[in-house]
Formats: sequence, C-alpha cells, structure tokens
Amino acid sequence: MTADRITGDRAAGDRAAGDPDSGELIPVLARTRRGIAAARAALPGPVVLVPTMGALHAGHRSLLRVAREVAGAGGSVLVSIFVNPLQFGPLEDFDRYPRSLERDLALCAHEGVKVVFAPGLTEMYPAEPAVTVNPGELGRRLEGKSRPGFFDGVLTVVLKLFQLTHPDAAMFGEKDAQQLALIRRMVGDLDLGVAIVGAPLHRDPDGLATSSRNAYLSPPERTSALALSRALAAARVAAAGGAANALGSAREVLARAAAADPPVTLDYLVLAEPAGLTEVGPGYLGPALLLVAARVGATRLIDNAPVNVGGPQDPVPELDVPAGAQTAGSAAAVAGGTGGAT
Repeated sequence: MTADRITGDRAAGDRAAGDPDSGELIPVLARTRRGIAAARAALPGPVVLVPTMGALHAGHRSLLRVAREVAGAGGSVLVSIFVNPLQFGPLEDFDRYPRSLERDLALCAHEGVKVVFAPGLTEMYPAEPAVTVNPGELGRRLEGKSRPGFFDGVLTVVLKLFQLTHPDAAMFGEKDAQQLALIRRMVGDLDLGVAIVGAPLHRDPDGLATSSRNAYLSPPERTSALALSRALAAARVAAAGGAANALGSAREVLARAAAADPPVTLDYLVLAEPAGLTEVGPGYLGPALLLVAARVGATRLIDNAPVNVGGPQDPVPELDVPAGAQTAGSAAAVAGGTGGAT
C-alpha cells in the first residue's frame, strides 16, 4: 500500500498506482495544507467529504458507500482522518484512541476514495485556537452536558475541515444524532453552502451500534453493552402505548443491566423530537428519537433509534423483533435479552 502512494505535496494531477492484485486505486494521501489544496484542485466534482477520526470500521464503510452514491459516477469522495484534541476532555481517551492509518487507507482504497487528508496536530492547529465555535443551547444538553466543551471542539474542527477541503457535501453518521443536528445548524447559521447528508446508523451483527470505541470492550463488557440496543428495541415495542410506556420499557432493560456484571452505568435516556432534540412530554404523540448514553467499564457508548410514539413503528431490522413474533413472550425476550448481561 505504501510504495506508490502520492502525498498531496506532489503534483496535483498525479494518481497513485493501483494494487496489482486488487486493481484498486490507492488514494492520494495529503498531510499538509498545501497538499490538500493541490489534491482538492484536481478532484472532479461534486466532492463529498467524510470527516473521521480514523480507526475505520464497518460503519464507516457504509458511510463511504452512501457518499459514493451522493457523489455520483463523475464525482469524488474525500476522507479526512484527524483525532481532534479539542473534543476530548482532560480525563477522556485522546491518548489511547485507536489510530490505524495504514488499515484506514486500505479500506478507503477498497471503497473508491480518491483523496485522504490526514493532517498532523500542528497542521490543523498551528497555535492554540483563541476563537472556537459556540454550539449554543443545544450543544450544552445531552452529550454537551456530560462532556463540557465537546461540541465546541467538534464544530470548530468541522468548520476548519470545510475551509480546507471546500466540499460540495459532507457525510455524517446518524449514530451521532446531536452532532449531526448541530452541524446542520452551523451550516445554516453561518451560510457555509455545504450540503449535509446523514447516513443511517450501522450496527454490528449482535446489535451493538458500530463504533471505534467498541474495540475497548472486553467480551463480558460487550455482552453487557448490548443492553443499550435492547433498551431501544423494548421502547419501540411499547411505544404504541405512549411516551411513558416507551421510556419505562427501556428503563427496565437498563435497570437490569445496571445490576449485571460488569454493570452498565446509565448517563442519560431521553425521548426527544427529531429536529431540535428537545425532550418531549408524557402526552407527546408522533415521531421522536430515543437517545441513550452509558458507560461499560471505562468505555462510554451512545446509541439512538427512531420511535413513533402512539403509532406503528417504521422498520429498523437490526432492532426489531421479526414480523409475526410480537407476542408477550417475544416482547419479554426483547426487554430481557437471551443469554445477555441483562
């Protein structure tokens, strides 16, 4: 993968040679501002940016495939890889966050990415930034309440990436629902002219929302962590009976998980309206988003699912009980799990 890769500091029109065994084109790798400017100038549009912190996994792969569809046959997908220190608190996992550039480049090559921008810390932040993006009131709830300053860091680095890569569109996963809502708001408020596209949340085969941080989980911790997706599934089963029923069913699953070994420590469980993520009241009816965050061991996880309060649920195959199996027994299996930590 490394012999013929071209850095963005070489001629913008150059392309890396393909892997002779796979026929894949190796993406141009830009590490500097000058490099990404040259590489970006050579890209046919529309250009779709997929910002990441690396440690790419199946969820990113699905994101890249949606990005390719958005770009179309004549367009380009550009991936950024940068572990952004501004979005990590002092006791969080910046130093141990997984970094795997060679594997990430191989995945990008397989998915048809044309340019990878992987700057170093001083390239993105030549000096300590004195001006950052204020996420407003939404950025101080949910994740912003649990992780003060987190969204200031996220929005600041996203804005910088937009300025450096000049995309026509940018892709973000719906697992980070609050992040997606805030980025859309920033783009609108600041007239950035970038189309923001959300990609569906991707789940591992056992139902756990795919995340780079899943690599931290031991096998017993992963078993316990499955309570998050089971709680969401239980809420969807109960949602026809109203918001209180949906939340109550999810809380039952999480209460059992809190007593498991290893335990699941709940941060928040909130039923919110989908656009602004404002918490809904007990009489609410209609589309909502159920968001959950919890810690298993040293690993903090988030998840969410759409919930139609008071009505039928749109299918979410990775969460739903199979059609025709919605009996009292199957509902109990969703709530309690089979062979799991709860």
